[in-house]
Amino acid sequence: MKSEFKYEIKEYLGVLSTSRQGWNKEVNVISWNGRPEKIDIREWSPEHDKMSKGLSLTADEMDELVDIWVANRR
Repeated sequence: MKSEFKYEIKEYLGVLSTSRQGWNKEVNVISWNGRPEKIDIREWSPEHDKMSKGLSLTADEMDELVDIWVANRR
């Protein structure tokens, strides 16, 4: 049996790209199942009723990701 889950998009941050099918790869701040908010990157259907698998990061993890990216871009 599939377990139900809930999510709430707390803040829309932006679109990284759009697929040929019209889905947007978005960066949002989301609360999953009432838990603390995370920065989330995944594709969403135009109506936001379907989503792909994605990546959710805490603010600290996102800061670390940005630091790693910047340090390795030299």
